[in-house]
Amino acid sequence: MQLELMQNGPGVVVFDVYDDFYSYKSGVYTKSAKAQKVGGHAVVLVGWGRENGVDYWLVQNSWGKSSGDEGMWKVRKGSNECGIE
Repeated sequence: MQLELMQNGPGVVVFDVYDDFYSYKSGVYTKSAKAQKVGGHAVVLVGWGRENGVDYWLVQNSWGKSSGDEGMWKVRKGSNECGIE
């Protein structure tokens, strides 16, 4: 995915949504052990990075800037978090 992003720019990805996803505000999202799956969602993969030693995918949501961190989410990378990889 990283190579695809580097060669072709942002692209749409889909992943499973868990109930704790709605309360995300900052940091790298990793679903909690007790989280319940509530559906699926499509977002735009725009980048990647590392925060506090944790790799993440940077995705832009379609729900506007009031959701997540100004409309962005950092989803744990390398563990197929929520089926994103």
